[in-house]
Amino acid sequence: MNTLYKSTRGGEKNIQASLAIIKGLASDGGLFVPNEIPKLDKPIEDLINLEYKDLAYEIMKLYLTDFSEEELKYCIDNAYDDKFDTREIAPLVKKNKAYYLELFHGSTIAFKDMALSILPYLMKVSAKKQNIDKEIVILTATSGDTGKAALAGFADVEGIKIIVFYPKDGVSPIQKHQMVTQKGENTYVVGIEGNFDDAQNGVKEIFNNSDFVKLMDDNGYRFSSANSINIGRLIPQIVYYFYAYTNMLRNKDIKLGEEINVVVPTGNFGNILAAYYAKNMGLPINQLICASNDNKVLYDFMNTGVYNKNREFVLTISPSMDILISSNLERLLYKISGNSESIINNLMDSLASNGEYEISDDMKKGLKSFYGNYATTDETYATIKEVYDNSRYLIDSHTAVGSCVYKKYKNDTGDTRKTVIASTASPYKFTRSVMKAIDKSYEKYDDFELIEKMNELTGVEVPNAIKDIINAEVRHKRLCGKDKMKETVRDILGIS
Repeated sequence: MNTLYKSTRGGEKNIQASLAIIKGLASDGGLFVPNEIPKLDKPIEDLINLEYKDLAYEIMKLYLTDFSEEELKYCIDNAYDDKFDTREIAPLVKKNKAYYLELFHGSTIAFKDMALSILPYLMKVSAKKQNIDKEIVILTATSGDTGKAALAGFADVEGIKIIVFYPKDGVSPIQKHQMVTQKGENTYVVGIEGNFDDAQNGVKEIFNNSDFVKLMDDNGYRFSSANSINIGRLIPQIVYYFYAYTNMLRNKDIKLGEEINVVVPTGNFGNILAAYYAKNMGLPINQLICASNDNKVLYDFMNTGVYNKNREFVLTISPSMDILISSNLERLLYKISGNSESIINNLMDSLASNGEYEISDDMKKGLKSFYGNYATTDETYATIKEVYDNSRYLIDSHTAVGSCVYKKYKNDTGDTRKTVIASTASPYKFTRSVMKAIDKSYEKYDDFELIEKMNELTGVEVPNAIKDIINAEVRHKRLCGKDKMKETVRDILGIS
């Protein structure tokens, strides 16, 4: 089967995977989706004993059909190596009658490493396949984790520059320090006066500005994205849900064919969408539990069918989820609309002009695989403490949102199926929130002093990603207004 891609808004059709990866965003502003989500080409029992790399090949080959076996295995082998501090790549840990899928063992201790470790290699191979002779400029907005993971992945990759925009007051001190100390002659980090949605909108506007894209082209550059709008980000994320399931089979926690639930702390909707794609491929997933924080735009949408971003933007202790425009939701809307470009264009036009849209009753039926709920900041603190007190297992403030919502789901439904919670970041990335949850007396220490305190408390070794930045030199000090992002890109690239 040859998997081709199209835009959710109808402007591009039958695009090869390599071109979709290079473009990042379709020329009509839509997102690339496969013409058809591929089905597994072998039974799950044949996957049970595969290591992560081998499983990644079996899943990703179904999506990247214009990659040769040699090309795809080159990308996988270079991505999932000793950058990860565990051989399993994504260990599954059973605590408190739930299974935590630890997605934070990569070089920047957040789940974004799972896809951003491989994206640079996918992009290098794609550029060669598409005979791209221009320098690629990766333009990315981040709410904290994507930025560092993308910077680390693309640092000093030949033929590529990467520019990351982040909300200067909307990330944790450790997240910020990880970014502004990033090495690499091709890396640029810019703090904006605004929130993540401002950064994401600014990046999208640059992509969709045909005059600016032509100016870039005339100067030997072409844009691409490392955000989860890039299909090359989404596809690798599908793998770890299969890995969690085969892990449970190996350990005899479940029987072959037994359905599980999956809980995902959700911001831009990419991580939970990957689980939805896995379900559509044939992975036995019953319910996809979408966990939001105080910015509960997705919770409201799941329960009403109305998406409304016209609300106060709340800065929470789970900053990577502080998002009011969940870009990847467009891919789900496309699927549940029966692949209707006209419906998607109408919904996105309404979102752009009115800040909201409502889906039809037929589309609402397509949400039956999803359950939405949210955790307040107080509930998030309480969950971190509860999980630690009960099991001596420390989770970060995003994973805690997932754990809290899972508890609400069980209370609401009585469903006792085995459940996997996506653990999206190391607690060391959010020391202040996590340690305050355990004991308020820790508030007197700064974020970096708390690293040592967390180590003393848990005995869990401080990750290298944290050790490496503690005394690192700040290399990136650039700031700009949210309406000056285009000018900042021109300045960085030396285009007059």
